[in-house]
Amino acid sequence: MDKLPKVALPFIIAIVVLVVIITKSAVTIDSGQAGVLYKTFGGGVVTDEAPMGEGFHIVAPWNKVYVYEVRQQELTERMKVLSSNGLDIQLEATAWYMPEFKDLGKLHQEKGASYLDRVLKPAIRSATRSVVGRYTPEQIYSSKRDAIQAEIFDETKKIVSDQYVNLVEVLVRDVTLPTAIKDAIERKLGQEQESLEYEFRLVTAQKEAEKQIIEAEGKARANTILSQSLTDKILQDKGIEATIKLSESSNSKIIVIGSGDSGMPIILGNQ
Repeated sequence: MDKLPKVALPFIIAIVVLVVIITKSAVTIDSGQAGVLYKTFGGGVVTDEAPMGEGFHIVAPWNKVYVYEVRQQELTERMKVLSSNGLDIQLEATAWYMPEFKDLGKLHQEKGASYLDRVLKPAIRSATRSVVGRYTPEQIYSSKRDAIQAEIFDETKKIVSDQYVNLVEVLVRDVTLPTAIKDAIERKLGQEQESLEYEFRLVTAQKEAEKQIIEAEGKARANTILSQSLTDKILQDKGIEATIKLSESSNSKIIVIGSGDSGMPIILGNQ
């Protein structure tokens, strides 16, 4: 093989250098990520410009780009905390969070890539201990779960409000009490449920009794009104009507008119 002409050597070197520069300068940011630019000779971290978005970017080879995930992320913490009466409680909480996009440069400059350990974890642990310490184990286990979850979210959000982290939600996923305490609470809740059922049965029985009394009183009043409205004349008229109907019947009979104490017919027959 013939040797390359000396004049071509500089071009080859230039091409190699250009390829190296492009390789060092090319930055590709994936979906759900953003880049923070660090200028080696230009003041360090860029905080007064928007972060680099998704896609292909060319930067000076002496500068650096730090890539962060900016989509919603999840942090699950299992903690041992104390209730208001000093009992140990195991609590598992999940936080949904994301870095503030517009402040990503400040987050990198002040907190760094490990901001999760430096900011969010201590905040949620502190807020959880503070909130749970206000409640008894029974409240935590049963009636106050939603309130505790909301308070942990509010206090954690307050702590991280100026830390360039956006807290979306906090979920209390599991509460584990000491076995003896849990059994005692479940027995108490069971007794309360039985008491409520007994009270319900008493109320139902009382209402049924009241209903029967009202019905009986109504019938008594109706009978009283009916008896007061039935005069001797009305009874005689009713008797005459009944006698006429019986006389028209095909059954054999004997009708004696005016033989009763009230002058009503007496009917004798084989039926």
